[in-house]
Order: sequence, then C-alpha cells, then structure tokens
Amino acid sequence: MKRIYESILVEHFQQYRQMIFIAGPRQVGKTTTSQSIQLSEEQYYLNWDVQEHRQQIVQGPEQVAGKCGLSIIRELPVTVIFDEIHKYSKWKIFLKGFFDTYGRQCHIVVTGSGRLNIYKHGGDSLMGRYFLYRMHPLSVAEILRTNLSESEIRKPTELEETSFSKLFDFGGYPEPFLSANIRFYNRWRRLRTEQLFREDLRDLTRIQEIAQVEILAELMRQQAGQLMNYSTLANSINVSVDTIRRWITALESLYYCFRVRPWFKNIPKSLRKQPKVYLYDWSLIEDLGPKRENFIASHLLKAVHWWTDIGLGNYELHFLRDKDKNEVDFLVSKDNQPWFLVEVKSSAHKSISRSLIRFKEKTGAPHAFQVVFDLPYCNVDCFASPQPVIVPAVTFLSQLV
Repeated sequence: MKRIYESILVEHFQQYRQMIFIAGPRQVGKTTTSQSIQLSEEQYYLNWDVQEHRQQIVQGPEQVAGKCGLSIIRELPVTVIFDEIHKYSKWKIFLKGFFDTYGRQCHIVVTGSGRLNIYKHGGDSLMGRYFLYRMHPLSVAEILRTNLSESEIRKPTELEETSFSKLFDFGGYPEPFLSANIRFYNRWRRLRTEQLFREDLRDLTRIQEIAQVEILAELMRQQAGQLMNYSTLANSINVSVDTIRRWITALESLYYCFRVRPWFKNIPKSLRKQPKVYLYDWSLIEDLGPKRENFIASHLLKAVHWWTDIGLGNYELHFLRDKDKNEVDFLVSKDNQPWFLVEVKSSAHKSISRSLIRFKEKTGAPHAFQVVFDLPYCNVDCFASPQPVIVPAVTFLSQLV
C-alpha cells in the first residue's frame, strides 16, 4: 500500500542533500516505505538487528562505503538505508562521519522505532545534517490520497463506509488494516506488544522494571483521554512520581502514547500543568467514547507533525480546560496562534457545546468544529465556516493528512 511519506521522501532528495530520518512506531511502515522509493538503480539496506549488518556498521563508515561501492562514479547517487541504527551507542558519531565523507555520493535514509531526534547522551551533534519526518499510522485522508499538497487543508473527499469502519476497528497500522481479520489482528497485537515491552523498552531505555511499566501502560490505556494524575499513577504502581514521569517519557519515545498539554494563553483560570494522554494505536481502547476521542486525537497529531515536518510552519496540538471545568477536547495552533478547535461527540443530536462557543471567542480561533460520528459524509468544506459548526467525522478527517 503506497504511503504519502513516499512522495515527501522523493521530493526531499530532489531538493536537499541532508539525510532523511524516518521515526515512528514499530510496524507502521518505515522500512517498507524507505525501500519503496525509486531514487537510484542501486539501493543498500543495513539493519542493526541483523548480525552481519551490525558487524559492518561497527567497523566504521569506510567499511559500509566499500560494501556500497561509493568510490565508483555513477550517474545517480546510491541510496543507503540504515534501519534501527539508533540502538548502536555510537550511532550519531557514525552517521556524522558517514554523511560528512560520503554524503554527496549517496542518499541516506535512517529509520527507527525510537525517537531519533532525542539525544540522551553526549557526542557530536547531527544538527544541520538531517531532516526528520515522523511517520504515523494510516488515516482517513491518507487512504484517500497520497499526493502532496501546497496547503494544509484539502478538499473533502468521500471514504467508503467499510474502509472507515476498518480503520476505526483495526487501527491504522497497515497489516491489520489491510487484513481486517480479527484473528490476525489479535495475534498481531499480542506479538507487537511483547516486542515493544520485552525488546524495545529494554534495549533502548535500559529500564529493568518491565512488568511495572506494563501495568502503567495498561492504566494509561484505560484512562485514554483523561487528565493525567502522576501521583495517582505512582501510588497505584508503588513507585515515585519522578519514576512515573520517566517511564511515560520512555513510552512516548517508543510511540506507545503521547501527551496533549493544555493551552492557557488568554484563558482565565486555565489548567497549566496536567496533560491528557492518548495512544498511537486507538484500536487498543475498548470503551467507544474514549476510542472515538483518541481516533480524532491521533489524526490531529499526525496532521500537526506532517505540516511541521514538511515546513509549512510550527503546529501544535493542545486541549482547553479551565478551573470551572469548561473544556474543549482539542486546539490546533499554527505559529503559536490558535487556528481551530475540535470537540468530539458521538451524536449530532446534541446542540453545539457551549464550551466550544465560549473558547472560540476567548482564543479568537478562526474555526471551531463539533465532530460527530453518526452523520454521513457531506461534500462541504468544513473550513469554509467561520462559525462553530457540527461536522461529520469522515468529512472533517478527509481534509487533513
């Protein structure tokens, strides 16, 4: 299945010489996408998890360059893909040396299931030598189209109901979505969870209390969309608050979950510290209400990451809540200014949320949407309305990424 990320990778190497970093959850399609781009006749793939490839990498850039034949003159640059190299303790030094020496003879793609843009240890900086693209699971808009757009918002496009249901039920990871088979999904989900906690968490974070982190992950799954109380979580698992914060940061770095923080500019009595937590895989959530909210949250996070990564501006995802418990699920900001608000509801039979109207006035955001799941597709541009409006989820999401 073609991904929209293929288009941006091709465009990147047509314009820039920097390395491409593709970061995202395990099995989201990073390796398949990087191997699918046809930039040159020759392509070399090195995976840190393969012993033979690991031996070549630890011997240094010259060894890898010799394997790839980078000393031979060619009409087009060779493509070299490094997969999971961030598991190597000296990966930054290796990539810096490889890029500085051979960067003009090859296109370099680096993929990883941990966050490649977070440097926890000292060493040479890679600043200026790479562009990061964060890969997310499939979304409504990506199923519909994979071409690039010069603007953030696209025209609404109809997605057939069966595809929307598959995406909602099985999640956006390509294999379970394409199979749409519950038995396959259950086995895939179990194996992926084991790999995440028993391999990735241990190898990349050096955390030893794996069983307790699994309990934390289960509590976060049950509390998706709720305000996060670190003290309550710490008491439930019998560890310190600092340990809980460290473990949640580790789970974020492995793309298990993400935190959404409150927007407080121009909001009297606004919450300022407590975030809400969501999962990258909304299919893990059983309760329908929180699952729908997480479904929208994941689509919005993918959009703000995409718009930021391709250079359209600086976009962030927040929520709104004051001490009087007025709340709106999401606010998307553009260049530190409110852009649009989103309130998630199951049914269109409810009137527009008073909090949505209130916070639109307070923030001055140009758009406010009450996104509902029981309305069919409507071929109308949601962003054409300056007033708060109730919109079908399938229409609204088709205009994003």
